[in-house]
Parts: sequence; C-alpha cells; structure tokens
Amino acid sequence: MAVTDTGGDDAAAEFRAFFERHYTELARLAHLLTGETDAADDLAADAMLALWHRWDRVRAADHPAAYARGVVANLVRTRIRSTVRERRRITAFWDRRPEHTEDPDVPAVLDVRTALRALPFRKRACVVLRHAFDLSERDTALALGVSVGTVKSQTAKGMAELQRLLGDRAATELTAGRR
Repeated sequence: MAVTDTGGDDAAAEFRAFFERHYTELARLAHLLTGETDAADDLAADAMLALWHRWDRVRAADHPAAYARGVVANLVRTRIRSTVRERRRITAFWDRRPEHTEDPDVPAVLDVRTALRALPFRKRACVVLRHAFDLSERDTALALGVSVGTVKSQTAKGMAELQRLLGDRAATELTAGRR
C-alpha cells in the first residue's frame, strides 16, 4: 500500500511513519488470529486503508496502535463470521451433514496455531494479544473494545483450553516468552 506524500502534508507523512512502524505487527496479529498468511496480509492492508480514511481520528486517539489492533480484530471477526456463513450456505446447498468421528486419532503433539484456531475468537484474541504481543490487560481491553475483567476471564479460559489441547508443558512454553 503506497501513501504518497503531497509535499509537506503532515498527515500523509505521519501515516507513512505509522504504516512503516506498525504494518508488520498488524499482519502478525491477523496471522495469529486467522492462521492464514495470505489473509493476514490482506487484513493488515485493509486495516491500514481503513485507518488512512479515518486518519484524523486515529492520529488524535490516545493510543493509535491500540486503535489499529482493534480495527484488525474487528476485520478478523468479520472474516470469520463470513467464512462460517459461507460454509453453512455450502453445507445447506449440498445438504450434507458433517460426519462425526467417534474417538478420533489425535496426534500426541498439536501445533500451537492449530490449537489457537480451535479457540473462539475472543479467547484467541485475548491470548494472542496478552502472550504473543505482551500487551497489558488494559491495552488488550482497549484493542478489543471490552472490559479488563473480560480480558482477564477470556485469557484465563483460553489458556486453560490451550493447556487442555497442548498439555501443561506446551502451554507453559507458550507463556514463557512473556516478560
């Protein structure tokens, strides 16, 4: 995404600096929330476009990076909902019932990304922002537009679910990188 600086336009220069400073972080957040590299780049670019359109509001915000994370989280949430609706439409079209396998063969070690994708969006977002991005509870709440209490409970529940999916050792290693 190119932002052209129209000779001395402070807003464009500020946005360019913001873009260069935060695009990679926003793409990483989108990747961890979706598990899809291509979608993550698209979502980060879409978020930056939305931020550019509201740049006056963003640059006046107390925490522009948190605002940007919230935009990414909302775009991911919308994408997940659209994907779920599309899958339901396809299933209804073909009139197939999903097959349920009793006692499936589960590998001993699960990939963290696969385990994260198994979490509902809010739990996944809280775990990713708190542990992968090392955000405070307050900053996580700000990014997601929820209360600090919600962040605390959703993070705890998400980590408990990851611990159940990955085992004690893997869940501990996930949080070990957190300062």
